[in-house]
Amino acid sequence: MTQTFVARFSGALVMTLTLAGVIAAAQAKLPTVVVYKTPTCGCCTKWVEHLKAAGFTVETQHRDDLTSIRQQQKVPPTATSCHTALVGPYVVEGHVPAADVKKLLAEKPAIKGIAVRGMPVGSPGMEGANPQKYDTLAFTEGGKTSVFAKH
Repeated sequence: MTQTFVARFSGALVMTLTLAGVIAAAQAKLPTVVVYKTPTCGCCTKWVEHLKAAGFTVETQHRDDLTSIRQQQKVPPTATSCHTALVGPYVVEGHVPAADVKKLLAEKPAIKGIAVRGMPVGSPGMEGANPQKYDTLAFTEGGKTSVFAKH
Protein backbone atom coordinates (compact mmCIF):
# COMPACT_ATOMS: atom_id res chain seq x y z
CA MET A 1 0.00 0.00 0.00
CA THR A 2 2.76 2.45 0.93
CA GLN A 3 4.72 1.57 -2.20
CA THR A 4 1.62 2.16 -4.34
CA PHE A 5 1.06 5.55 -2.72
CA VAL A 6 4.71 6.53 -3.18
CA ALA A 7 4.66 5.39 -6.81
CA ARG A 8 1.48 7.34 -7.56
CA PHE A 9 2.69 10.40 -5.67
CA SER A 10 6.04 10.28 -7.47
CA GLY A 11 4.31 9.98 -10.85
CA ALA A 12 2.01 12.91 -10.08
CA LEU A 13 4.94 14.98 -8.86
CA VAL A 14 6.94 14.27 -12.03
CA MET A 15 3.95 15.21 -14.21
CA THR A 16 3.38 18.42 -12.25
CA LEU A 17 7.02 19.43 -12.50
CA THR A 18 7.08 18.59 -16.21
CA LEU A 19 3.98 20.69 -16.84
CA ALA A 20 5.43 23.57 -14.83
CA GLY A 21 8.61 23.33 -16.90
CA VAL A 22 6.66 23.36 -20.17
CA ILE A 23 4.68 26.42 -19.06
CA ALA A 24 7.82 28.21 -17.91
CA ALA A 25 9.57 27.41 -21.20
CA ALA A 26 6.61 28.68 -23.22
CA GLN A 27 6.51 31.90 -21.22
CA ALA A 28 10.28 32.31 -21.44
CA LYS A 29 9.96 32.36 -25.23
CA LEU A 30 7.73 35.42 -25.13
CA PRO A 31 9.72 38.61 -25.60
CA THR A 32 9.41 41.48 -23.14
CA VAL A 33 6.78 44.05 -24.07
CA VAL A 34 7.85 47.67 -23.57
CA VAL A 35 4.74 49.81 -23.06
CA TYR A 36 4.80 53.59 -23.48
CA LYS A 37 1.90 55.26 -21.70
CA THR A 38 1.03 58.43 -19.85
CA PRO A 39 1.45 58.23 -16.07
CA THR A 40 -2.26 58.75 -15.35
CA CYS A 41 -3.84 56.33 -17.84
CA GLY A 42 -5.81 53.72 -15.87
CA CYS A 43 -6.99 51.68 -18.85
CA CYS A 44 -3.37 51.38 -20.03
CA THR A 45 -2.45 49.94 -16.63
CA LYS A 46 -5.30 47.42 -16.97
CA TRP A 47 -3.99 46.44 -20.43
CA VAL A 48 -0.51 45.88 -18.95
CA GLU A 49 -2.09 43.58 -16.33
CA HIS A 50 -3.90 41.72 -19.13
CA LEU A 51 -0.55 41.10 -20.87
CA LYS A 52 1.08 39.94 -17.64
CA ALA A 53 -1.80 37.52 -16.99
CA ALA A 54 -1.19 36.09 -20.48
CA GLY A 55 2.45 35.35 -19.61
CA PHE A 56 4.24 38.41 -20.95
CA THR A 57 6.92 40.28 -19.06
CA VAL A 58 6.12 43.99 -19.33
CA GLU A 59 8.31 47.04 -18.87
CA THR A 60 6.36 50.29 -18.55
CA GLN A 61 7.78 53.62 -19.69
CA HIS A 62 5.85 56.73 -18.64
CA ARG A 63 5.75 59.64 -21.10
CA ASP A 64 3.68 62.80 -21.04
CA ASP A 65 3.43 62.76 -24.85
CA LEU A 66 3.49 59.69 -27.08
CA THR A 67 3.40 61.52 -30.41
CA SER A 68 7.13 61.22 -31.12
CA ILE A 69 7.15 57.49 -30.30
CA ARG A 70 4.20 56.88 -32.63
CA GLN A 71 5.83 58.89 -35.40
CA GLN A 72 9.16 57.14 -34.90
CA GLN A 73 7.45 53.73 -35.01
CA LYS A 74 5.31 54.73 -38.03
CA VAL A 75 1.93 54.11 -36.40
CA PRO A 76 -0.69 55.40 -38.87
CA PRO A 77 -2.57 58.40 -37.44
CA THR A 78 -5.85 56.57 -38.14
CA ALA A 79 -4.80 53.64 -35.92
CA THR A 80 -3.75 55.41 -32.72
CA SER A 81 -5.00 54.77 -29.21
CA CYS A 82 -3.82 55.65 -25.71
CA HIS A 83 -0.61 53.58 -25.46
CA THR A 84 2.10 52.23 -27.74
CA ALA A 85 4.09 49.06 -27.15
CA LEU A 86 7.13 47.43 -28.71
CA VAL A 87 7.47 43.66 -28.71
CA GLY A 88 10.22 41.98 -30.67
CA PRO A 89 10.36 43.68 -34.08
CA TYR A 90 6.72 44.83 -33.88
CA VAL A 91 4.67 47.78 -32.68
CA VAL A 92 1.43 47.15 -30.80
CA GLU A 93 -0.86 50.17 -30.56
CA GLY A 94 -3.82 50.32 -28.21
CA HIS A 95 -5.98 47.71 -26.52
CA VAL A 96 -4.87 44.70 -28.58
CA PRO A 97 -5.77 41.33 -27.00
CA ALA A 98 -2.77 39.32 -25.79
CA ALA A 99 -3.91 36.44 -28.03
CA ASP A 100 -3.44 38.71 -31.07
CA VAL A 101 0.06 39.67 -29.88
CA LYS A 102 0.92 35.98 -29.51
CA LYS A 103 -0.50 35.29 -32.98
CA LEU A 104 1.63 38.13 -34.38
CA LEU A 105 4.77 36.71 -32.79
CA ALA A 106 4.00 33.15 -33.92
CA GLU A 107 3.10 34.00 -37.53
CA LYS A 108 5.78 36.69 -38.03
CA PRO A 109 4.00 38.55 -40.84
CA ALA A 110 5.87 41.15 -42.89
CA ILE A 111 4.15 44.14 -41.25
CA LYS A 112 5.19 46.96 -38.93
CA GLY A 113 2.63 46.16 -36.25
CA ILE A 114 -0.95 45.75 -35.10
CA ALA A 115 -3.41 48.18 -33.56
CA VAL A 116 -6.83 48.53 -32.02
CA ARG A 117 -7.81 52.08 -32.82
CA GLY A 118 -9.56 54.17 -30.22
CA MET A 119 -10.69 52.62 -26.97
CA PRO A 120 -13.50 50.14 -27.73
CA VAL A 121 -15.52 48.94 -24.77
CA GLY A 122 -14.87 45.24 -24.26
CA SER A 123 -11.26 45.30 -25.40
CA PRO A 124 -8.59 44.35 -22.81
CA GLY A 125 -8.29 47.18 -20.31
CA MET A 126 -11.60 48.65 -21.46
CA GLU A 127 -13.96 46.05 -20.04
CA GLY A 128 -17.55 47.21 -19.72
CA ALA A 129 -21.20 46.20 -19.63
CA ASN A 130 -21.89 46.69 -23.35
CA PRO A 131 -18.91 45.35 -25.33
CA GLN A 132 -18.43 46.73 -28.82
CA LYS A 133 -17.26 44.80 -31.85
CA TYR A 134 -13.81 45.90 -32.95
CA ASP A 135 -10.97 44.91 -35.25
CA THR A 136 -7.29 44.48 -34.62
CA LEU A 137 -5.63 46.08 -37.63
CA ALA A 138 -2.31 45.13 -39.19
CA PHE A 139 -0.33 48.08 -40.52
CA THR A 140 2.67 48.42 -42.77
CA GLU A 141 5.57 50.84 -42.50
CA GLY A 142 3.91 52.78 -45.33
CA GLY A 143 0.69 53.15 -43.31
CA LYS A 144 -1.55 50.68 -45.14
CA THR A 145 -3.96 48.82 -42.87
CA SER A 146 -5.85 45.54 -43.09
CA VAL A 147 -7.86 43.46 -40.65
CA PHE A 148 -5.65 41.17 -38.55
CA ALA A 149 -8.42 39.85 -36.26
CA LYS A 150 -12.10 40.53 -35.54
CA HIS A 151 -13.53 40.75 -32.04
